[in-house]
Amino acid sequence: MSKTLIRGAKVLGGEPQDVLIDGDEIAEVGTALAAEGAEVVEAGGKVLLPGLVDLHTHLREPGREDSETVLTGTRAAASGGYTAVFAMANTFPVADTAGVVEQVWRLGREHGYCDVRPIGAVTVGLEGKQLAELGAMHESAAGVTVFSDDGKCVHDAVIMRRALEYVKAFGGVVAQHAQEPRLTEGAQMNEGVVSAELGLGGWPAVAEESIIARDVLLADHVGSRVHICHLSTAGSVEIVRWAKSRGIDVTAEVTPHHLLLTDELVRTYNPVYKVNPPLRTERDVMALREALADGTIDIVATDHAPHPHEDKDCEWAAAAMGMVGLETALSVVQETMVATGLLDWAGVADRMSYAPARIGRATGHGRPVSPGEPANLTLVDTAYRGPVDPAGFASRSRNTPYEGRELPGRVTHTWLRGKATLVDGKLA
Repeated sequence: MSKTLIRGAKVLGGEPQDVLIDGDEIAEVGTALAAEGAEVVEAGGKVLLPGLVDLHTHLREPGREDSETVLTGTRAAASGGYTAVFAMANTFPVADTAGVVEQVWRLGREHGYCDVRPIGAVTVGLEGKQLAELGAMHESAAGVTVFSDDGKCVHDAVIMRRALEYVKAFGGVVAQHAQEPRLTEGAQMNEGVVSAELGLGGWPAVAEESIIARDVLLADHVGSRVHICHLSTAGSVEIVRWAKSRGIDVTAEVTPHHLLLTDELVRTYNPVYKVNPPLRTERDVMALREALADGTIDIVATDHAPHPHEDKDCEWAAAAMGMVGLETALSVVQETMVATGLLDWAGVADRMSYAPARIGRATGHGRPVSPGEPANLTLVDTAYRGPVDPAGFASRSRNTPYEGRELPGRVTHTWLRGKATLVDGKLA
């Protein structure tokens, strides 16, 4: 069994400590540790976090391997400090059967850069008409616990109610893409001053907020769990805050790009800024940051959405929606939450590891940096600051909104059950 001694790391941003990995577990945490024959990593005051967990990743395989595969996506995840990702169901074919989710799960196990936990579709073919094989996907080797039609909203209230009732039986959760389809027909960007000036079809905040309001009430009615994907408006924050105050079992996520970018960027007509839900206003951004800080929003999820060059290098109206995010997420959170004093590193560990693992039932992930725990860890050089260069991404796609932008922090090492997947910023 191999041993690794991480020397002088700031565990969760605290005082420097040594962490000894023995095999697949953390053996000791303390000062002046020694381990004969161990590989030594000089952390030099870098921050050591539990391995990050992403509850919202698009790996595209099967069907769109031109934009991403399980291999390239998990390599991107390891580069960003992630040890587990939840893969969304909008593949080709859709992950709406035990067979497809098992295929994705097995590909993750074969490649070994991080654990892949498939998300099952709520409805057959993401069409919103008939429940998919929720029970069979849960009972499969993949052990699916999270279900979502992400990319599309489960807009039929009866179907949504039935899904919430069904997953309750085994402690699952429905992750809703909150977008009322009739209110967003032809929408190209956030509805507001900028959309009016540019003459682009507006995407009103109420299209998101009305679905969230309905679904928290449905979850309360049936006594089940609902998770809100990529929450993006100040009004959505208030609805989730109200629901939690009532004891409703709702959780919510925010993406890094919604914590940093605003709809003012759409004035460039650069399709790299086209995303679903759209970039909102500065007021929304500030509300999202405050909600993440106070726990109204539970987690940061990347909504890593890779697209090939041709799907973004076109006019705005024809461009695909989405941004890659696995390799820049932690840097954006450092910029928007840590540097602003809204979260400390222990708070980052909660929002990006502990809480997403808990919501998704990712056993072995989101665990304390303590003896006897699985050695799923990430080491971050928080003093680093530099421009984002997508040419160096491990992802197959390059559709990042941060190209050339200076961001802080750089993941130098990632360990999955004691095995290094990233060493000195390079994939193992």
